[in-house]
Amino acid sequence: MSKIVECIPNFSEGRVAERIEELAAVARSVPCVTLLDYSSDLNHNRSVYTLIGDPAGIAEVAFRLCKKASELIDMTKQSGEHPRMGATDVIPFVPIRNVTVDECIDISKNVAKRIWDELGIPSFLYEHSASSQGRQNLAAVRKGQFEGMPEKLLQEEWAPDFGERKIHPTAGITAIGARPPLIAYNVNLNTSDIEIAKAIAKAIRGSSGGFKSCKAIGIMLEDRNIAQVSMNMVNCEETPIYRVFEAIKFEAKRWGVSIIGSELIGLSHAKALIDCAEYYLQIENFDYNTQVLENHLL
Repeated sequence: MSKIVECIPNFSEGRVAERIEELAAVARSVPCVTLLDYSSDLNHNRSVYTLIGDPAGIAEVAFRLCKKASELIDMTKQSGEHPRMGATDVIPFVPIRNVTVDECIDISKNVAKRIWDELGIPSFLYEHSASSQGRQNLAAVRKGQFEGMPEKLLQEEWAPDFGERKIHPTAGITAIGARPPLIAYNVNLNTSDIEIAKAIAKAIRGSSGGFKSCKAIGIMLEDRNIAQVSMNMVNCEETPIYRVFEAIKFEAKRWGVSIIGSELIGLSHAKALIDCAEYYLQIENFDYNTQVLENHLL
């Protein structure tokens, strides 16, 4: 495979195992596409699938997954801790090998058009595909969520990039775009006070004056009765995971709260995790390129 694109669609279903497996079956159904990983969360009520493939295969599997999700998921009956606006909530395309960002932008636009033409599901383009600066940030695009989206679409500046000014009645609306790699990373706190998690999220996220490359919200894990700081780390070279972890630990002390664990959603680049090991082990004169065995094997 000379050209490789990564696609990480997020679906508003994390509780019904049969639906999650049906989506996985679709993800495996397209030639020249590999399903690397998929995971679900009951509290978020969300599933994330990681696929790689050639441009044509990735475009096809993204459409098929959106179609299947629209058949399986009724947003009028869906609820969960994670913000969402559609059955297929977001479809990002990431250039991996011998593919440019511009090519991924073209893929995103072609997929968005097909989803509207054949499924009647409107979409916003976001990140590198965004039609305006105000649409680059997914949080801004998703603001209002499924319930508030019909009213939002009537605002002058929020017409869908593809589709009419109304959501699909059960599948909602989808965000589609080309973006850089990111890491979905969550930190769990030993408190049931969600306001503490929200305050910490506000302190560390870039939009509130925290780390430029960190997007964060506070949510509640009802099954464990604990609060969580849920994050997207959009550039771990600029803002390493360990730095954000330590900042959360520092902020939590204000309320007498501590970290009880953290979790990685989907896949991560090896270097992002090895950077954490280097930091906490205080390895001197470490060289990632020459001192990691797997780098020589690759």
